[in-house]
Amino acid sequence: MSIEKSKFGQMKDGNEVFVYSITNNSGMVVKVLEYGAIITSILVPDKNGRVDDVVLGYDSLDEYENNSCFFGATIGRSANRVAGGRFMLDGKEIQMPKNEGKNNLHTDRTLGFDKRLWASAADNANNAVEMSLESLDGEAGLPGDLKMKVRFSLNDENELRIEYSGVSDKTTVINCTNHSYFNLGGHKSGQILNEFMEIKASRYTPVDSESIPTGELAEVNASVFDFRSMKKIGDEIDNDEQQLKYVGGYDHNFCLDGFDEKHVFLAAAVEDRESGRRMEVYTDLPGIQFYSGNFISSDMRGKDGAVYGPRMGFCLETQYYPDSVNKDNFKKPIFKAGETSDSTTVYKFLCRT
Repeated sequence: MSIEKSKFGQMKDGNEVFVYSITNNSGMVVKVLEYGAIITSILVPDKNGRVDDVVLGYDSLDEYENNSCFFGATIGRSANRVAGGRFMLDGKEIQMPKNEGKNNLHTDRTLGFDKRLWASAADNANNAVEMSLESLDGEAGLPGDLKMKVRFSLNDENELRIEYSGVSDKTTVINCTNHSYFNLGGHKSGQILNEFMEIKASRYTPVDSESIPTGELAEVNASVFDFRSMKKIGDEIDNDEQQLKYVGGYDHNFCLDGFDEKHVFLAAAVEDRESGRRMEVYTDLPGIQFYSGNFISSDMRGKDGAVYGPRMGFCLETQYYPDSVNKDNFKKPIFKAGETSDSTTVYKFLCRT
């Protein structure tokens, strides 16, 4: 196991940015960028021992500073959508930027965690890298000076563990996730429609035409959202279902059956049967957003000379439900002054012959 640090580029404001390569003894490598606490690469072998990069991304820092798709990014303070960018907190109205029509998406285009340079330190003894950031009171309309840490560690069981920890001096929202786009055939291998997916959720949160949850917790049974047993992502993605039409495929939150707040549990699994790769997702959070990459531009230039397009990567973003700050029946990501928000997500990679 080893950790290497190297220069990746220079920001427009002149700051140098470094990337960490975390390697285990099983042939897996994870690369994490100080800018945006972004996962730029995950290199894993297939059933024949061939190593491929299974996340979409870019070659240059300039591209990551734009990064309209949020490739690999750490998202915060508030992941996903908030209706009108507005909610009540301790009897006070909080107004966040309206950066997706009249709503808020992923906090802010310039002050979101994905647009910030994080302080970093390697923990060689535990094959881990820790990123830290301070988000000041009032940023993106959110109260409190928030001290945030994100820790990336890799073990010899091919488990990438992401641990989030934040504490604020005022009651505030803390709902972080990682926005990696996975393609288990390799990031240059085309669409992900033939990959098999399982999501351990009996319910999901339907959305309106602006992708805001209606508040309903709908049963997945006998619907296109039933992934309780393995099925191809593409099997029903073009079904004549209004929920799919709203977002051009899947971009929905699933209500995880195993949630109990205290333990990390298996939430989802994906298999690419041609390469033999399998990825399992574990979390201690109540929801997971499955996004099928519907709006990746058809001529987007990626790393290694790749040209990306719609549905060439999928996201499984562990989270509190979207717009939970405005829904009384959703668990809220609200933490009081001095109360620590801790959560863990694990992406585990296996190989089946």
